[in-house]
Amino acid sequence: MKFFSQKNIPVASVQQLQSLGIDITSISEDAPDISDTEVVNIAIREERTIITYDSDYGQLIFKYGYKPTSGVIFLRLQPQNPQHPAEIIENLVASNKVSFANALTVIDYNGIRQKPY
Repeated sequence: MKFFSQKNIPVASVQQLQSLGIDITSISEDAPDISDTEVVNIAIREERTIITYDSDYGQLIFKYGYKPTSGVIFLRLQPQNPQHPAEIIENLVASNKVSFANALTVIDYNGIRQKPY
C-alpha cells in the first residue's frame, strides 16, 4: 500500500509513517505548489492513495470524473496534534480491514464511511 499526502497533512505525520516503513510521499516536501488535479494525476500514475483534509477531492471524483484507483482518504476532523493523521493511517493499515481502492473514504468522529466510484 502506497500513500500520497496532500499539502495539508503535517510533515510530522508523514515522517512518522515513513519511520514505520509505510511508503508515503508528501506534496509539502516534494511539490507544494501543484494543483489538486495534478495531485490526482500523480496518485493515479504512481498508484497511491491520497490522504487529505481537503473536501474538494470529492468534487474532483464525483463531479469531474477523476478516479484515482488507489482511492482517497478524506480526514474530516480536526487533528489533535501533528502526529494525529499518522496515528489514524497507522491504525487503518494495521487493522487490514479497509480497502481504499476505487473509493472516497471519509474518516470523522463518527467512524469511517466509504463511497465507491
